[in-house]
Amino acid sequence: MAHEQEPQGKPPSRPKASGRKVEFNADRAFQDELRRRADEYFQSTGQCRRDCWRMYLKTAILLAWFAAAYVLLVFVARTPWQALPLALLLALAAAGIGFNIQHDGGHKAYSNRPWVNRLMAMTLDVIGGSSHVWRWKHAVIHHTYVNITGLDTDIDVGILGRLTPHQKRRALHRWQHLYLWPLYGLLAVKWHLRDDFQNVLTGRIGPHPFPRPRGWDLVVFIAGKGVFLALAFGIPLLVHSLWVVLLYYAVVAVMLGMVISVVFQLAHCVEEAAFPLPREDTGRMEDPWAVHQVKATADFAPRSRILTWYLGGLNFQTEHHLFATTCHLAYPALAKLVEETCREFGVRYAVHPSLLGAVASHFRWLRRMGLPSATA
Repeated sequence: MAHEQEPQGKPPSRPKASGRKVEFNADRAFQDELRRRADEYFQSTGQCRRDCWRMYLKTAILLAWFAAAYVLLVFVARTPWQALPLALLLALAAAGIGFNIQHDGGHKAYSNRPWVNRLMAMTLDVIGGSSHVWRWKHAVIHHTYVNITGLDTDIDVGILGRLTPHQKRRALHRWQHLYLWPLYGLLAVKWHLRDDFQNVLTGRIGPHPFPRPRGWDLVVFIAGKGVFLALAFGIPLLVHSLWVVLLYYAVVAVMLGMVISVVFQLAHCVEEAAFPLPREDTGRMEDPWAVHQVKATADFAPRSRILTWYLGGLNFQTEHHLFATTCHLAYPALAKLVEETCREFGVRYAVHPSLLGAVASHFRWLRRMGLPSATA
């Protein structure tokens, strides 16, 4: 199944979910124009779509940051005042690896060489995830069905939260704009210790069946979990007591979960993002695939070079959804042509000028979705 999610080719073939197969409007004018302008940009500037030297340098910096924080935390720190900052730095390094190295590798955006992309995607296995499960959950399912309730599993947090107007409202959601923020920190713990195993054992991601890992994929899955458990618990237990290891695992995991969750929510679960549904009679979406991607997504803090560097361009989420197999280093330049094309085609292009503005929008969206009057 293809998961090439950009205007340089066809929209991806779409996975079925419980017998459903959603189709998008076949009008490709907007998508073809985006493709033409992107091709023109890369040809006129000589910039690379993949295999960018700056990406290799960035990879070295992030891996060195992770290794240094880990070694200092496990083998050097002797007091809480030393250990706590190092634990937070380790969590930020792990998130940075996920946002940049793993993310580009998993989307085949890191290199023109498949083995390089695969190697970079496998950094997720080292920090506790599964590159195999992630490819299906994120690169295929989320990028195909972004913000479609019941199909996009990334906007389903179960009974504890209501992120779309089409999900059932419960009484406790009245306060979700307050209690969900600390719960976001549990994402990494679930991901490390439950979700990947459950997905592989059941062969399902939400309503979607997906192929269990076999052969080399199964080797990577098992070895990755072993390496992660050794890094998180095995090696630290050689030099620290159990309660200390569990405490600092919790600190790192909660910080990691919080950062990853919030970055995702700022792109899709804000006031400006759309949550359309397919027509009941035809199962067809009103908009073409590329238009849907833009309407369901929002950028934030586009002028912050620090955030753009650290987040792997995920603050340019619209550009990522349109050009997912292009290295994220090109997103700021592509954002200009995407905005111009949206303006000419009358497609809403949403962007929050700052990180704080995006956080505030997500807060207001959670509060709105928790109200009894919130409807589609």
